[in-house]
Amino acid sequence: QNMIEQDTIRLLRECDAGVKMGIESIEMTIGFVESEKMKKCLDKCKDDHNKLKSEIEEQLHKYHDDGKEPSMMAKAMSWMKGGTKLSSQKSDKIIADMMVDGCNMGVKSLSKYLNEYAAADEVSKDICKKLIKQEEELSVAMREFL
Repeated sequence: QNMIEQDTIRLLRECDAGVKMGIESIEMTIGFVESEKMKKCLDKCKDDHNKLKSEIEEQLHKYHDDGKEPSMMAKAMSWMKGGTKLSSQKSDKIIADMMVDGCNMGVKSLSKYLNEYAAADEVSKDICKKLIKQEEELSVAMREFL
């Protein structure tokens, strides 16, 4: 494998893990959301994420790679953080707060991977930038619910 191919696969894997975690976070919390407007925002982001997930999988398939699952630790932490707070008080503010944090973390780590895997092909860089944009948009949309 050459450098381009290696970086492309690595970047796509990180996008795959990121997009799955985003979708999971939304699925995990949307049932607790009371505001219709907020539900719409989350639904739209989930749809956009799912479209991107298909693009990522299509690209990974070209390289015979099955992508990457979000790390168990990250999953467990978001479950615990989400679960305990939400059962004690069902609040859109808490969900918005968690979403903003999650999006910001996503934007930060994806931006790091974009720089780290600089040799990746344009298609995968473009996918990564789209995912960053989706996370940024959701973060901004969630601010009015904080």
